[in-house]
Amino acid sequence: MQTPRAESSADLHSVLVQTLGLAIAEGTLAPHSILRLDELEARHGVSRSVVREATRVLSAMGMLESRRRLGTVVRPEECWNLYDPQVIRWRLASSRRVDQLRALNELRGAIEPQAARLAAERATWEAGSDLVAQAARLWAAGQRGNQDEFLRLDIEFHAAVLRASGNPMFSQLHNLVAEVLTGRTEHGLMPHLPQHEALQLHVDVASAIQRGEMDAAHAAMRRIVEQSTEEIGDIWSSSHQQSAGKDDAGAAPGPGAAPQPGTAAAP
Repeated sequence: MQTPRAESSADLHSVLVQTLGLAIAEGTLAPHSILRLDELEARHGVSRSVVREATRVLSAMGMLESRRRLGTVVRPEECWNLYDPQVIRWRLASSRRVDQLRALNELRGAIEPQAARLAAERATWEAGSDLVAQAARLWAAGQRGNQDEFLRLDIEFHAAVLRASGNPMFSQLHNLVAEVLTGRTEHGLMPHLPQHEALQLHVDVASAIQRGEMDAAHAAMRRIVEQSTEEIGDIWSSSHQQSAGKDDAGAAPGPGAAPQPGTAAAP
């Protein structure tokens, strides 16, 4: 029998970064708690060099800090690089993902409508035409119910609008928007079939940009972000109500509860 190949140092490092990052984002590793390198070695079965590299990466993200005579300390959320794509993923994987998505959508609401307005002012006719074509492909994917293709095209569409704004700082935020769109899909906070209004709004944004209608482009993009926030809240509330209903159905009747049909009341 062939001996299994040992995991590489890079693999072990990646797994440890992921494990610690998720624990910090979730709060399992609480702010200001102290991590002992020797304890991390023993608990995760890795070498000191792997632990040091993992903590170095997390320190660069603002999640950890090395303090003299104290050790490696978990930093509070306000110190993290909240724009780092990996930090965004960890926050979205936590139990507070709806709050994270809401905060990210509030940021989108401040940026993307203005980017659409600038795109309507600055984009070339060719760029506007490309956006119209992208919106048409997005519509078709949504109608077919192909969620993977829809997500890919949706990410491309929003990135194209940010680029068309002509503002390089807006353009570089495309990764943030991609993480929001990916996160809500991966965590079941996206309708299986996109709403007709959402599909139409993407067409409206592209058409307004192509025609140079700045206010219309701004309004349509603002509504896209608003609708996304509404959908996230509705789906989350619905799933929790269903879970609560199942819990209630499985619970024993409380004192004084009426007997269920087909059962006899206690004497």
